[in-house]
Amino acid sequence: MTNKFTLSDSFIEKYKRKKVSFGFGALGEIVYTRTYSRVKPDGTNERWWETVRRVVEGCYNMQKRWIEDHQLGWNQMKAQLSAQEMYDRIFTMKFLPPGRGLWAMGSPITEERNLYAALFNCAFTSTQYFKDDPAKPFLFLMDMSMLGVGVGFDCKGAGTILIKGVNTKRHTEKFVIPDSREGWVESVKLLLEAYFHGMAPMEFDYSQIRAEGLPIKGFGGVSSGFKPLKQLHDDIVKILDKNVGTTITTTTIVDVMNAIGRCVIAGNVRRTAEIAFGDPRSDEYLDLKNYKVNPYREEFGWASNNSVFADLGMDYSAAAERTRKNGEPGFAWLGNMQNYSRMNNGPDFKDTRALGCNPCAEQTLEHLECCCLVETFPAKHDSLDDYIKTLKYAYLYGKTVTLSKTHWPETNRVMLRNRRIGCSMSGVVQFLNTRGIDSLKKWCEEGYKTIQEYDEVYSDWLAIPRSIKTTSIKPSGTVSLLAGATPGVHYPEGRFYIRRVRLSKNSPLVKPLEKAGYRVDPAYMDEASTVVVDFPIDIGEGMRSKYEVSMWEKLSLAAFMQRHWADNQVSCTVEFDPKREGHDIASALNYFQYQLKAISFLPLSTEHYKQMPYEAITEEKYQELAKKIKPLDLSKIDTPTNEALDSFCDGEACTIKKK
Repeated sequence: MTNKFTLSDSFIEKYKRKKVSFGFGALGEIVYTRTYSRVKPDGTNERWWETVRRVVEGCYNMQKRWIEDHQLGWNQMKAQLSAQEMYDRIFTMKFLPPGRGLWAMGSPITEERNLYAALFNCAFTSTQYFKDDPAKPFLFLMDMSMLGVGVGFDCKGAGTILIKGVNTKRHTEKFVIPDSREGWVESVKLLLEAYFHGMAPMEFDYSQIRAEGLPIKGFGGVSSGFKPLKQLHDDIVKILDKNVGTTITTTTIVDVMNAIGRCVIAGNVRRTAEIAFGDPRSDEYLDLKNYKVNPYREEFGWASNNSVFADLGMDYSAAAERTRKNGEPGFAWLGNMQNYSRMNNGPDFKDTRALGCNPCAEQTLEHLECCCLVETFPAKHDSLDDYIKTLKYAYLYGKTVTLSKTHWPETNRVMLRNRRIGCSMSGVVQFLNTRGIDSLKKWCEEGYKTIQEYDEVYSDWLAIPRSIKTTSIKPSGTVSLLAGATPGVHYPEGRFYIRRVRLSKNSPLVKPLEKAGYRVDPAYMDEASTVVVDFPIDIGEGMRSKYEVSMWEKLSLAAFMQRHWADNQVSCTVEFDPKREGHDIASALNYFQYQLKAISFLPLSTEHYKQMPYEAITEEKYQELAKKIKPLDLSKIDTPTNEALDSFCDGEACTIKKK
């Protein structure tokens, strides 16, 4: 590529002083500044107009490289006009790239290091291919997790390979671990292969790994030091030693995956997500989080959400009873994923190679497949025509990311073939509140039809296959906060509530927040390094809370969106009243198994504890807090902030954090 694509300076000039309408008052601005604003070469932080410019130029440079590399004919004038429209629709937050894209697109991560895997939200790996390479599923999960990608895995490889154990008759091999993601993954590869293939014992030298607290320039945050990796090595030895001489078990598979998850999280330096899929008839699998049965797993068992692959027509009662008590397992119908796109017509059998999905369960995925999501906000549009225009650019962002290559050849092979994306909606219940269910159906149907038309046009222009699937509903998290939207199809805590956000105690954002009148307290159990900020929120008149909407209505909305919008999946965590609705879960699964591809449940809790992320409050309490708040001024920040790397599918419901 001779010249990089850039937006015209005269166009950008109009946005430099334009007011940014971040969602939920100062909350959206703080989340953006903390999480997505990169530190520039001059040591200052990006402003919103600069972040959007980096992302849009990165997106169109990917297109330009592809078009020029394949000699397809790049039209600079048309690209400039198209990019300007995309810029405006991201700037005004009618749609947003995923957090991964806001952070990495157009940055040195992609433009210099070519780590395009950092743009993807989610991935899946199956252990049924253990015989080909037993270490690969574990290594894929670790490598992708360290890039912030959420990874799902199954237990189908249980009983298929023998764990030989290390050969103590051979001389111990030493490995000096490089201070890099690749070095950490390579050390785990050597250890696993020693056990799987009966090779020499391994001895690791951790001296090259940077000290705890030193900055990680490319991905942000600070180093966790060598201790989490050493603990992972020790965990793997302990786990596999118990299994030597026998075939690998379901428990061993999940133990190793969860131990990797704990390592990657590294004391909350990084965030990641895992989901395990197992047999609903297996007590071994269902008891993995029963710490009375498996007390040793309490140390790392929290590192994945656990779901089962359900069969249509099965008896749900035993699994549903466990779900009633603690919210797990979730349920996924692999047959529905493989056989259906949107579940409004008969099966089309498009996805027969699919083997699972991502941690938040909005993307059907094949073995070693990754996927990019993008989020639209229909409630922020005045008309269907305007929303249709937004969908063009949201779709185009997702499709463009499929032009990139990862450092995993097998992943590239499946992604080149499928070109899967997930164009999502958030703020669905806000739209329902103002426009109603009939309008939502119309917008979904017209929007889906439009995306298929765009996919035909742009796939032809790029000379690539049409996307196997294009739409989903992701649970969302911090990205929806930027836009002031409720996440995905989920209902809010209440009309009035407090949303709490954690910041480093030394963050340059703390003093401006205190000056503006926001309550800032030391974090409970982490007072030395972290503070918690209270943001009072008014979600809007007429909005019902998650406590006012029945389990059945929440399931019905998920099924509605699976029928009219999502050809991948709808990610929905159905919160239920344990006393009033808990015993109906099995019946609900019986009815909705023919309408959904995946669903999870969570008992509603009225328990109050210190510094809850969400806390419903009265209107009077909201007014009391709001009176104390003055406009937030971040213009005088003289120290860069670069605290948090967003993760995977950007859904706090499925984020795995150290506990």
